[in-house]
Amino acid sequence: MFRKMRRRDRELKNDEVIEILKNNDYGILSTISQNGYPYGVPISYVYINNSIYFHGATEGHKLDNILNNSKVSFCVVGQTCILPDKFSTKYESVIIFGMAVEVFDDEKSLTLLEILNKYSPDYIEKGKEYIKNASKATKVIKINIEHISGKARR
Repeated sequence: MFRKMRRRDRELKNDEVIEILKNNDYGILSTISQNGYPYGVPISYVYINNSIYFHGATEGHKLDNILNNSKVSFCVVGQTCILPDKFSTKYESVIIFGMAVEVFDDEKSLTLLEILNKYSPDYIEKGKEYIKNASKATKVIKINIEHISGKARR
């Protein structure tokens, strides 16, 4: 169903892939719009229990696309370093394919707290109040991972 990596010598082990997901702040979510064009948008995210979660407004391009087609791709680029004399780059990256679904209730609340812990750890109490006030205007989406791969040149 999913292609094997061409450069198997650069394939990362699962624990290395998870570290990249945990240690980076942003990724690119790719969806397909109703007109058939791909749509890639940078998002903040959290990795919890073998899933990617992100939040956003209750309407917009990415949500329309997910409602139309829940198949998504998500890419995170970790550490990079240009090697000009080698005409190459040291890099690490992760690519995920999965199905995006909205989450509710306890799962939504717990995810928003995890996002708060990741991005605003010094403002937990203020953040909890923010979540309480903004929760109705916020959707949380979960990507159920169907395939994941990581690659690096080190």
